[in-house]
Amino acid sequence: MRIQVDARGLNCPLPVIKTKKELDNINDGIVVTIVDNEIAKENILKLVNSMKCESKINQKENAYYIEITKGQLEEIQSIQEDIIQKQEVDDNTVVFISSNVMGKGSDELGEILINGFIYTLSQTTPYPKSIIFVNSAVKLTTQNENTIDNLILLEKEGVEILSCGTCLDYLNLKSLLKVGQISNMYDIVERLRKSSNTISI
Repeated sequence: MRIQVDARGLNCPLPVIKTKKELDNINDGIVVTIVDNEIAKENILKLVNSMKCESKINQKENAYYIEITKGQLEEIQSIQEDIIQKQEVDDNTVVFISSNVMGKGSDELGEILINGFIYTLSQTTPYPKSIIFVNSAVKLTTQNENTIDNLILLEKEGVEILSCGTCLDYLNLKSLLKVGQISNMYDIVERLRKSSNTISI
């Protein structure tokens, strides 16, 4: 059985919902979902991973054709799961963090949230290409042991961890840098310009 889901032009979460509905309706077969943006593609792949299906992506012009195969042997699914665990970074995504807390209001809550955010980044794939820290966010690469441990894990997976050199100097933290590299505003601007998906915190 082969089913096609044309999700071009649909906003999140419709592409995922339509794809999951078709996958739930079959025990063995192929669902081909067509999307026209990176975010929809990544959301579909997360669904595929969670359902332990196989997937193959073909790009034609401005669309992604995601071929999802359901009903494979447990042995193949196990291999696929190992591949997912080793998935490479997403070269199109940069995370830009400008504070050592997340959100406005309680700094205590904000610290809990930023710790959780960094942890979640370290536990989900694909990883971003770079994480950039400016202003007080450089405390996350120098003083916050909770975030440092998770950032070290991300760096080992190939994620660039970049701290603003001017910010480190201003806060007298340069000698305390524990993960990643010291960067400058030119490099930061270049990475942001080249990114098609920048997440700002």
